[in-house]
Amino acid sequence: MRTIVHVVVAAALLCSCKTVARPSDLVSLQQQVMETERAFALSMTDRDHSAFTSFLADEAIFFSGDSAVRGKAAVAAEWRRFFEGKAPPFSWEPDQVQVLESGELALSTGPVLDAEGKVIGRFNSIWRREASGKWRIVFDKGSPVCAGP
Repeated sequence: MRTIVHVVVAAALLCSCKTVARPSDLVSLQQQVMETERAFALSMTDRDHSAFTSFLADEAIFFSGDSAVRGKAAVAAEWRRFFEGKAPPFSWEPDQVQVLESGELALSTGPVLDAEGKVIGRFNSIWRREASGKWRIVFDKGSPVCAGP
């Protein structure tokens, strides 16, 4: 009986420990998120709304001006208009990614460019890693370009 109690206590302690990624793991996870963000952006370039939608978490929230669009279906519907026409109205490219030490959440950010390639804003996206290892976007918010000093 005593052995069973020790095994149960040891298992409980192991389960309660938070996993912390090693620095080399963080670099690998940052690269995964960078590649995922680039694939997400490529969905716009390729005019592939279905691919775009596949990156959205079910409870994704995308900010649009002062309001928020909540849920995968609503975000997909709101963004469908950006996939109409042959040429994308804008593009984006990540230039920074950071991953929490838990390896579960990440921030990606970078410039947003208009159809002519002029920087018109900056995106900020929060990604969550699912149990399968796939990263899905949970929050997205753009901001205008700030004037320099």
